[in-house]
Amino acid sequence: MPHGTIRAATLKKTMQIIMEHFNCSENEAIKKFYESHIGACYADDSTGLYGQSAFYIAGLFFDECQPIPCPCGASLRLKISYITQ
Repeated sequence: MPHGTIRAATLKKTMQIIMEHFNCSENEAIKKFYESHIGACYADDSTGLYGQSAFYIAGLFFDECQPIPCPCGASLRLKISYITQ
């Protein structure tokens, strides 16, 4: 099956998950997603993200855009750069 077909099918569910999480419109969800590092990786066939589930893609996206609380009071962000290596 062509990558574009797989990507289109997965993207629809991924956007539904993002819309529900952020309580936003589809246009806002698409904009947030494609402006992120994960969105850029998803659009790149060489990363293989097109073959992952919508929940996995949304999880990576949420990890990127939400700080992780640190016991010391600081906030951390996950590095997702391993996807493009």
